[in-house]
Amino acid sequence: MTDEVTLYDAVGGMPFFERLVDAFYKGVASDDVLLPLYPEAPDLRGARHRLTLFLAQYWGGPTTYNDERGHPRLRMRHMPFSVGPLQRDRWLTHMGAAVAECAPTAEIAERLMAYFTPTAEQMRNDTGLPISSPKSRQ
Repeated sequence: MTDEVTLYDAVGGMPFFERLVDAFYKGVASDDVLLPLYPEAPDLRGARHRLTLFLAQYWGGPTTYNDERGHPRLRMRHMPFSVGPLQRDRWLTHMGAAVAECAPTAEIAERLMAYFTPTAEQMRNDTGLPISSPKSRQ
């Protein structure tokens, strides 16, 4: 048994992830590159809910995301949307701003961004080349 404190516990649990995701989606709501990727836009309540639960679970909180949606399968779930370098960078811009606003310490901010940066790159599915562009998927 380990006494290691999860990041979920270190930041105070679910309220932190709710604040983080709310701050992130404030940016997305007015982003002309990212907002079109959300099928329910401009209503982002579902996306907020899913991201909050995913992040809380990932960082050691309750498994509500898995209970509601099953395994995260992040890459598969993002495949229907064209995610290229521009979308990745805009996503990271908004998440970086949310982390800067909400993280209680620099160490926690660094841990969060050490996860978000490579994960955002992993979600990229459009290189801009004809074989991976949205037109080739039709």
